[in-house]
Amino acid sequence: MTPNKKEAAPNDPEVRDAQFFAAIGYLSFLCFVPLTLKKENKFALFHGKQALVLFILELAAAILKVIPALGDLVFTLSFVVFGILSLVGIVKVLMGEKWEIPVIHEIAEKITF
Repeated sequence: MTPNKKEAAPNDPEVRDAQFFAAIGYLSFLCFVPLTLKKENKFALFHGKQALVLFILELAAAILKVIPALGDLVFTLSFVVFGILSLVGIVKVLMGEKWEIPVIHEIAEKITF
């Protein structure tokens, strides 16, 4: 399964204006930065919503950690997966691309502000 991506022009002023904010949005609770400071920017909002969904899933994995043995395994696996997705998201932001993270994007699209 190949991840979907929507091309955004890296030289587009809207993309350049939001790249920093969209990139730091993938760092855990900092997902609220692009959602509040750049809420009129479609590029920042696109990545901010995906980062918010990742953050909520990270919190859910942390809560599951209270389950003995299985919780530790779930937390460790999710920490690695979400970390990789966040890292790829940051790289895609810096490349000026709108990368639709599989499954995460469908959930993020339902978020309205």
